[in-house]
Formats: sequence, C-alpha cells, structure tokens
Amino acid sequence: MGAGLYRQRPTENELAAVGLTWADVADQFEVEVWPDNWPAAVVFSSLQTQWRVGPGGPYGLDYSAIPDVLRMSSVPRSQWPEVFEAVQVMEAAALGAMHKK
Repeated sequence: MGAGLYRQRPTENELAAVGLTWADVADQFEVEVWPDNWPAAVVFSSLQTQWRVGPGGPYGLDYSAIPDVLRMSSVPRSQWPEVFEAVQVMEAAALGAMHKK
C-alpha cells in the first residue's frame, strides 16, 4: 500500500543535506501504512521540499504550504485538522531523527 511515496533511495548527498548518513537509516525502505494514516503519509511526503532550515539545520516544515498540499492530495476538508495533527507528529519524529547525535 505504501508503494509510490518514494521512487528511489536517497543519495548520500541528499541524506547529508538533512544531517543523516546511511548508518542512520534502515536498509528496508518499505513500510506498512495503515489506511487511516495514508492521507497524512501522502501529505507529509509531498512536503519533503518544504523544510525550513537555519544555521542549526532543519527546524520545521513551512506550514503555509500545507493547505495547498491538502487540496492537491484531495483530502476532504473535514479531515484537515486530523491530517495536520498527524503531519505534526511525523514532523517531530523526523526532526528528532535529523538532530539525533
């Protein structure tokens, strides 16, 4: 079900750009996504170029892009708050992984 979020593995340079190395990521790139979480996973994946970055590295997503991504991903407006909350959970987890030392 998760096929299609990413087409290829990131390069070493792409990983380095967000403070990661191959040692930080699992060999397995396929993960199972529950159907209830699929809209949030699609939205989060679509926001991959929307990280705000400062001198210390990434510090959060550009939330101004989220409404457009929700619309383009055909997420019903009634689900926006729930999907946004799930995206924030993924954002926090991603930041934790990126800043892990």
